[in-house]
Amino acid sequence: MTASPRPLPVRKQDTLHRLEQDVDAWISTAAPDGTPYLMPLSFLWSAGTLLLSTARTNPTGRNLLANPVLQLTLGEVRDVIHVSGTAAVVEPTEAEGEAFAVKAGFDPRPLANYPFFRVTPTRILAWREVNELKERVLMDGGRWLV
Repeated sequence: MTASPRPLPVRKQDTLHRLEQDVDAWISTAAPDGTPYLMPLSFLWSAGTLLLSTARTNPTGRNLLANPVLQLTLGEVRDVIHVSGTAAVVEPTEAEGEAFAVKAGFDPRPLANYPFFRVTPTRILAWREVNELKERVLMDGGRWLV
């Protein structure tokens, strides 16, 4: 039996909880020739953005340096959060770097080849069952709709 759809404020609250608590997400990028690439990476939700790190020589790193547009997905098929956004290379604050290292179990700060990318969400969708598909958009144009 399918549960009733969550009201939008509850869905936003659930989404923010997952962004704060989940450790890994699937990151989808595209090479300059359009070839898609999908890779799981750890992330930190910080001040309304996602912070992630990967080697600049890895396909994800190369793709983000050439084309900062990405999609990021958390969860399972029946409880998904889908984020579209843009990434920029940044120096995290000391607190962010430490929080990332603790959460991810990996500290890229001492590695010169591992930049941090700050992902600014432009669109966030979240749904569990088909009854939540109609109102799955929670953020559009970088603004929460709820």
